[in-house]
Amino acid sequence: MRDQETEGHTQRVTEMTIELARAYGVPEEEIAHIRRGALLHDIGKMGIPDSILLKSGELTEEEREIMRMHPVLAYRMLSDISFLRKAMEIPYYHHEHWDGSGYPFGLKGEKIPLAARLFAIVDVWDALRSDRPYRKAWSRAEVIEYIRSLSGKQFDPHIVEIFLKMI
Repeated sequence: MRDQETEGHTQRVTEMTIELARAYGVPEEEIAHIRRGALLHDIGKMGIPDSILLKSGELTEEEREIMRMHPVLAYRMLSDISFLRKAMEIPYYHHEHWDGSGYPFGLKGEKIPLAARLFAIVDVWDALRSDRPYRKAWSRAEVIEYIRSLSGKQFDPHIVEIFLKMI
């Protein structure tokens, strides 16, 4: 309702995350949770003011801190819905980084739920491959190199390997 690009991004990342999960060997009974989590990954942005969410320029540090609240806001919105409990791994943890430098908790390595580790790569891939109000889309080669450079830092190295073979 507030950001027309979000729907297209959400559909693309959902399908690609499912494809990656299957390539990784995630059991089919877990795929429904991954689908729901990917569809809901940015629901916490409903609590972010439009002045930040739709800003065409770079965010200030204060605005970035507010934007970094969206995983916590997602948790607050969805955590009481028992049906979605397993799907919460993506909305709540998809900004955690393999090296522990992410947010909201600074989780590291395999402490980050698998669904969130799978989704994180796809989310960055799609975000960088798409035009945004504040920058033009990157080329396929640029995004591949960027993802490779973050293997073992932002992303699980094993999942990066599988993702790069998949694309």
